[in-house]
Amino acid sequence: MNDRLFGMSFASIHPLYVAKAERKGQSADDVDTVICWLTGYDRAGLRSAIEDGRDLKAFFAQAPAMNPNAEQITGVICGVRVEEIDDPLMQRIRYMDKLVDEVAKGKRMTSILRGSS
Repeated sequence: MNDRLFGMSFASIHPLYVAKAERKGQSADDVDTVICWLTGYDRAGLRSAIEDGRDLKAFFAQAPAMNPNAEQITGVICGVRVEEIDDPLMQRIRYMDKLVDEVAKGKRMTSILRGSS
């Protein structure tokens, strides 16, 4: 199962994140803000990852700098506590899921970004 998820393209996941946020009245810009915060990509880097079709494994392997505050992301995604996930790649994917969930729920951006701007 993990191999299938790791092999999914970021380009196939990103519009799902955006649609989830927009259904709840939030913006695509907010989704990109939290993904950039987590991974260190800038907006051009995200566009590049979408255009070149890189899979999630490559997306995270090529991330400029994972945010050191990502370890402060806690909670449950798909019935699993993100802070207890052993596989580093799976944990990063679930961190991203959790951040997008928080955007969709309308949490304040300073809270989502764990106090940073």
